[in-house]
Amino acid sequence: MNTADRANTAERVRRINPSPSTAAAQRVRELKSQGLTILDLTVGEPDFDTPDHVKAAAIRAIEAGETKYTPVNGTPALRAAIAGKLRERHGLEFTDARITVGGGAKQVIFLALMATLDEGDEVIVPAPYWVSYPDMVRANDGTPVVVDCPEADGFKLMPERLAAAITERTRWVVLNTPGNPTGSAYTSGELHALARVLMEHPHVRVLTDEIYDEIWYGDEDTPSLATVEPRLSERVFLTNGVSKTYAMTGWRIGYGVGPTDLVAAINTLQSQTSSCPSSVSQAAAAAALTGPQDFVRDTVRVYRARRDATVKLINDVPRLSCTVPDGGFYLLVNCQGTIGQLTPDGSRIDNDEDFARYLLDSRQVAVIHGAAYGAPGYFRISFATSTDVLTEACERIATACAALTSAPSAVPSA
Repeated sequence: MNTADRANTAERVRRINPSPSTAAAQRVRELKSQGLTILDLTVGEPDFDTPDHVKAAAIRAIEAGETKYTPVNGTPALRAAIAGKLRERHGLEFTDARITVGGGAKQVIFLALMATLDEGDEVIVPAPYWVSYPDMVRANDGTPVVVDCPEADGFKLMPERLAAAITERTRWVVLNTPGNPTGSAYTSGELHALARVLMEHPHVRVLTDEIYDEIWYGDEDTPSLATVEPRLSERVFLTNGVSKTYAMTGWRIGYGVGPTDLVAAINTLQSQTSSCPSSVSQAAAAAALTGPQDFVRDTVRVYRARRDATVKLINDVPRLSCTVPDGGFYLLVNCQGTIGQLTPDGSRIDNDEDFARYLLDSRQVAVIHGAAYGAPGYFRISFATSTDVLTEACERIATACAALTSAPSAVPSA
């Protein structure tokens, strides 16, 4: 941004960055437009089409003239579908006054922060984190307090780290489970342990981002903090949507459920921004939540097979390793063994961004560097693509790693 642009741009814009995942996807599109064949492992969206019965519901809505403004907090049919889904999945009961619907879970999270943060307020963000959390906090005058959650802890926030991070200015703790970029999910016992800390700090709310909760590989349903500790129910804002589970990323429907005062504030903000989500998309989302769930079960089986195959392929590559994700469709790959190595043209790999660039330039494999997620020394792979693409990409990654050589040791001076 040049000086003139900065002078004409609000401070809230200057203190945030464009989404690294969006930038990576744009770079892939540019290279493809140049005729290059890129194996793209950056995209965080299902490679399946939206289920037919969901598309049919949207068509029926259009034909029935359901193309007007809806209530700010969503159509009655969609709110009923959301309440039914949460009742069935978590045993939770939510009235209309506790449900808000937005243009994707991302918008709902942003509005929740906008509704609650003043300058200097703090939001605890466990790292690795979804790239947008810190910048959404900054955009709304808050201060992200990033808490490192190392691989040795399963990339999860431990109670002692949470307790140490809370101050009198803490307004929120963000819990993304299963998480992006790690796929790690909290067990009921781990959520209980965090809840015990939170019970000692009644001024702190918890934003649970559960957008990947049904892309899940465990035998039991993913636990939710709101279920694990009912005494926190007035302090938990649970967000979710239809984008990942039902391959509806472009339909842009997300929702949040939580305290009535917070939901009312979010609805007020939405009334002055987008007015309401798309009426047609809401009809489709209601059909997704209430209709047949075979699509979810079938796609999760495919994701699981891809996960298992890709984990094995990556762990067979010298200098790389990864843990097995509990949910979602990402691997966070440890590439610290490549740091300090030399590429065939003599360039030194100094960090994970250098390694990601090396994969793209030398082998046309696109990944996202881990520092973008608060995880330097790692990179993220999305396995929401075909097994053939994943297999070839991992072979190219192995070839790229095999071509690295150790930098010569410095010769001591006489």
